[in-house]
Amino acid sequence: MAFDMEEQFSEECVDSGIHEECGVFGAYDFDGNDIASTVYYGLFALQHRGQESCGIAVSDTNGPKKNIQVHKGMGLVNEVFNSENLEKLKGNISVGHVRYSTAGSSTRENAQPLVLNYYKGTLALAHNGNLVNALELRQELERTGAIFQTTIDSEVIAYHVAKERIFAATAEEAVLAAMRKLKGAYSLIVMSPRKLIGARDPFGFRPLCIGKRDNTYFLTSETCALDTVGAEFVRDVEPGEVVTLTPKGIESNKELCFKDPSKQARCIFEYIYFARPDAVIDGVGVYASRIKAGKFLAMDSPVDADMVVGVPESGNPAAQGYAMESGIPYGTAFIKNSYVGRTFIKPKQSMRESSVQVKLNVLKDAVKGKRIVMIDDSIVRGTTCRRIVRMLKDAGAKEVHVRISSPPFLHPCYFGTDIPSEDQLVAYGKTLDEICESIEADTLAYLHMDRLKELNEGLPYCDACFSGNYPIEPPTQDIRGEQG
Repeated sequence: MAFDMEEQFSEECVDSGIHEECGVFGAYDFDGNDIASTVYYGLFALQHRGQESCGIAVSDTNGPKKNIQVHKGMGLVNEVFNSENLEKLKGNISVGHVRYSTAGSSTRENAQPLVLNYYKGTLALAHNGNLVNALELRQELERTGAIFQTTIDSEVIAYHVAKERIFAATAEEAVLAAMRKLKGAYSLIVMSPRKLIGARDPFGFRPLCIGKRDNTYFLTSETCALDTVGAEFVRDVEPGEVVTLTPKGIESNKELCFKDPSKQARCIFEYIYFARPDAVIDGVGVYASRIKAGKFLAMDSPVDADMVVGVPESGNPAAQGYAMESGIPYGTAFIKNSYVGRTFIKPKQSMRESSVQVKLNVLKDAVKGKRIVMIDDSIVRGTTCRRIVRMLKDAGAKEVHVRISSPPFLHPCYFGTDIPSEDQLVAYGKTLDEICESIEADTLAYLHMDRLKELNEGLPYCDACFSGNYPIEPPTQDIRGEQG
């Protein structure tokens, strides 16, 4: 995800859910075959990470060095691309991107991949994450005459890579030099005329992995995209590592990797919500993590009830875990309209609230007269949760006990997850009983903080949105573009 450094938006434009991040996907066919259609399917598998814009850039490693073709636009992958425009994207090396942004930054100019023509040639870049020092780096470049075409931090990264490439012997050395200036979260795919380069920040906030299918290599945010294109998982890109894919193989540079791995800080919310359940991140299965979260909720916050239900789709695995541990039957309470985007994409509060009912409908016969345990992954502002609780009670549920498979959000995020400022978070400054009352539930419980370390099998993680313990000093001004 790239944040918009100029965006301002009012309270009526904010939403009740969590903003997605972005997804990146790159491919290099060493046999020289056109690759755009494969990248299309890879992006399709990452659609959950970004639903507002997408793009694909391609190049022919056997053709002219300055010939990058790109197609991008607003909308879902299958709305932006068709057989005709995919057919025009000729080349065997490619990088693609799906993006989610906040309200004011939803413009085609901010869609990725970004393509730069510069002194040494061309490069295309796709980025997932947020930099905390982007404003500082942008101003530094502007003072030297740089003119920006977008308002996103990804362009700052691209400019720094291009600037470093003038003096660096190779493209990967330029990426490494640029990384030394970057602070924050970034998983990058950079396409140079003859190489595909992947880079992950030293904290490892966002996932990135390598795959292989025959003589084609891939870089992508999630392993599920490799499954979609029939590729084998090779390995994860390590936090701080730069990998270079060429016909000679995979080259690795780990100069920026922390010598002490305990300093790493993977986003714990990848395991709770962002990643697709069938993804495996740094060796840990996301589905298993969510099952665990549900089991922990049942152990720590039991309740007498008749049925456990999940709020689709993200609440379902944790609901299954709760049912397994508690012995309360797991059931289906909601029918989801799969053709409606996630609620937070709606730009106005009135549209967003009505979209909850467009998106979900309650199975009245399933819940009538029953005590329901309703599992969801999080509560941000409380608007959506309250409406769903009301829907269950209006359908005849006797009681609704809400269980959340994450701790309460208390602090904003600066690393690629758009958790808003404290005053917009329903849990901030409220007791558990007050939150429970605000969402109109009979009881409410969150996942305990000490359970987080068990979700990803002990890997170091970032939980700043829950704890306020930021692995990097937060910026002094709000880089996320929100007022206040």
